[in-house]
Amino acid sequence: MKIRVLLVDDHLLMMQGIRKLLEDKTDFEIVGTICNPAGLLEEIRKHHPDVIVMDIKMKEESGIEWTKKITRSYPACKIVILSGYDYDEYIHAAYEAGAYAFVTKENSSLELANAIKQSYLGIKVFPTDRLTHYSPPLTQMELTILRLIAEDHTNAEISEQLKISRRTVEHHISSIIRKLDVDSRVGAVVKAIKLGLI
Repeated sequence: MKIRVLLVDDHLLMMQGIRKLLEDKTDFEIVGTICNPAGLLEEIRKHHPDVIVMDIKMKEESGIEWTKKITRSYPACKIVILSGYDYDEYIHAAYEAGAYAFVTKENSSLELANAIKQSYLGIKVFPTDRLTHYSPPLTQMELTILRLIAEDHTNAEISEQLKISRRTVEHHISSIIRKLDVDSRVGAVVKAIKLGLI
């Protein structure tokens, strides 16, 4: 029996290339390809894929956020995250979101095919050494403050809500900006969303 695979990537050429590579192998049946994840849940209902191969970042959409949604709604459906970069943050975010594998676009089709097969069998495929030594870049307090910034709260409101001084809030925000390597509060929120931290 073939493994039913659904491909999700907003780069059409990349997706067509992956489709061709996987169709050349006898183990897979590509049940659909999606450029815009807006209709993803409907496609899952229609095609019942065993495995979804999904780009980590698609224009305004986050593959990490979609992974969380899918694993909640369709826990039997395994997700392989495909990324152009192998940042520790991306690997950890994919793992935490419930993906079964993380594969970079530089990897060979053989490695992608293996990740799909292992995921289908319920085996997670992650560079374990990268997960073991990884610690989230932000503390719990910094994540809390970042979520409040994302909700458009001012420093004064954050100070009042968390019952800490404004100076402490400012110190945490400086730390967040430095750790995420951005230059503003807005930049920190955007990057944290991309990394699946908030």
